[in-house]
Amino acid sequence: MSRSLNKVMLIGNVGSDPEVKTTGSGTKVVKLSLATNYRFKDRSGEFQDKTEWHRITFFARLADIVEQYVSKGDPIYVEGRIEYSQTEDPQGNVRYWTDIVGNEMVMLGSRAGGSDPGGQGGGGPRGGYGGGGGQRDSQGGGSTPDLSQPDDDLPF
Repeated sequence: MSRSLNKVMLIGNVGSDPEVKTTGSGTKVVKLSLATNYRFKDRSGEFQDKTEWHRITFFARLADIVEQYVSKGDPIYVEGRIEYSQTEDPQGNVRYWTDIVGNEMVMLGSRAGGSDPGGQGGGGPRGGYGGGGGQRDSQGGGSTPDLSQPDDDLPF
């Protein structure tokens, strides 16, 4: 049996507000850019920072959630697959594109100025979202326990 895997996991900051479109069949599509950074030492021993930009695309219910709660500067985790495409510009030049089609998204951190004690701030939910849009944190009835209250029954 032949096996293959096309999976991408990224943690970064949103570089642009989500761009919302709708396909001819009525499916919502949201695109945004995501910046990831890494640090390395160059030949002289100095640290250098490198930023990579990724084009992320979300569809359907996940696109609704991204449109509603994600904005420029927000830290997010995205899981998805790589898709390659090409287009031709008006001058006849072929342009090649690499996109990440997101099928999972987790909002990381809290928004500035929020007064929510759960660290969610800004009114947006925190937690993971998959293609079905189901919330997976303690508010959504998922398997994540509420860790805000101390548990005196711990064996250590």
